[in-house]
Amino acid sequence: MKRKDMIEFTIEGSEFGGKAYGYVEGIKIVVKHGIKGQRVRAAVKKIRNKVAEGRILEIIERSPLEDQETCIHFGNCGGCFQQSLAYEMQLEEKDHQVKSLFDNSDIQYNEWLPIGESPIAYEYRNKMEFTFGDEEKGGELTLGMHKRGKHHDVVTVDQCLIMDEDYRMILKTILSYFKKKKIPQYRTRGHEGYLRHLVIRKASYTGEILVNLVTTTQLQLDLSDLVMSLQSLSIKGQIVGILHTLNDNIADTVQSDETRILFGRDYINEKLLGLSFKISAFSFFQTNTLAAEKLYTIVREFVGNPHKQVVFDLFCGTGTIGQIVAPTAEKVIGIEIVEDAVMSARENAALNGLNNCEFIAGDVREEVKKLKVRPDIIVLDPPRAGIHPQALKDIMDFNSPKIIYVSCNPKTLVRDIEELQKAGYGVQRVRCMDMFPHTVHVETVVLLTK
Repeated sequence: MKRKDMIEFTIEGSEFGGKAYGYVEGIKIVVKHGIKGQRVRAAVKKIRNKVAEGRILEIIERSPLEDQETCIHFGNCGGCFQQSLAYEMQLEEKDHQVKSLFDNSDIQYNEWLPIGESPIAYEYRNKMEFTFGDEEKGGELTLGMHKRGKHHDVVTVDQCLIMDEDYRMILKTILSYFKKKKIPQYRTRGHEGYLRHLVIRKASYTGEILVNLVTTTQLQLDLSDLVMSLQSLSIKGQIVGILHTLNDNIADTVQSDETRILFGRDYINEKLLGLSFKISAFSFFQTNTLAAEKLYTIVREFVGNPHKQVVFDLFCGTGTIGQIVAPTAEKVIGIEIVEDAVMSARENAALNGLNNCEFIAGDVREEVKKLKVRPDIIVLDPPRAGIHPQALKDIMDFNSPKIIYVSCNPKTLVRDIEELQKAGYGVQRVRCMDMFPHTVHVETVVLLTK
């Protein structure tokens, strides 16, 4: 077997991160977005030490496990590739994948708890980030998600099932408006064009909606008629803010050089476990509110009763976890590198009448060195890359009796826990929580004690 060979095989299993594998002539073939039981045709991209990386070209036979109805965008859109599996089976796969990472490491754990399931498997997203583009070069304007396996092609997802009808109507309205005006999308290769992204947030409990159109400054348009069209929509929620974010950065990410309010305000209000949260356009907030309540309930259970105890909430985002444990703690100190999120955390703590919370803007690696108070409990919720080795060392130097690690990436979680274990921490309990039905992603919560 060599690079560029075409092969056929049956997928025998899956690994975390959307990878699946099978075997051909004793060589393990790893591909993205395969499902156990599928017969596939694939191209070999590279091969080393009897492991080949391949790309699926065709699904010759569906898996007998694929028995669920799917969204009309399924297979074309780059998300939700597990939608054809029963949700119970998706949960089993995710739990098995994370547990396999732990079992194949040096980590010893006392208790592995059953995975928590999302209260709803459809229409659960409280934030959607869409891209303007075309489905093929030179085609008509599209607005949606990238095609599976493609960097530039974009599929309009106006019937996506993981977002509710309000999102679909807003997307259709905005796409139709710019199609009629023949406004060009931004092209990353030539750095030309106007339309970049559309970001919609909707609060699950209050129904408030924030619409954020992201463009370059290459055109100067009067968007007042678009604002009127959006305001006149008959939807279940309420649009409380329409924003226009200007972004001339070369990177294909949503960021702001300037954000203008076209209507209303630049935030929505949401509830979570009885607390109120003000969420701005660029604040981090878990994208599945109902599942987030279950996730944070697990965290609160692992924390226990922090009566007269100091809690560090590191990589705290908008301070959600810290505020959930604050009512019974002596003091909560949160650190987050995104200043906008820290401002939101401070506002939210004041909104909830919590005067024992302090939120610090800065890099955890630098800020933990400045803290004089010693924590009784440390909560860690880092980004996908995990914790920088020096920051982890400084965290371990606090010698806190209890650490709760919340992770969206079990691979870096296992890496960091192996280091914590070497420092004398034992893993007491592990529980996965599914926040993202039909996708490969899963959250994991770990309780460690010294």
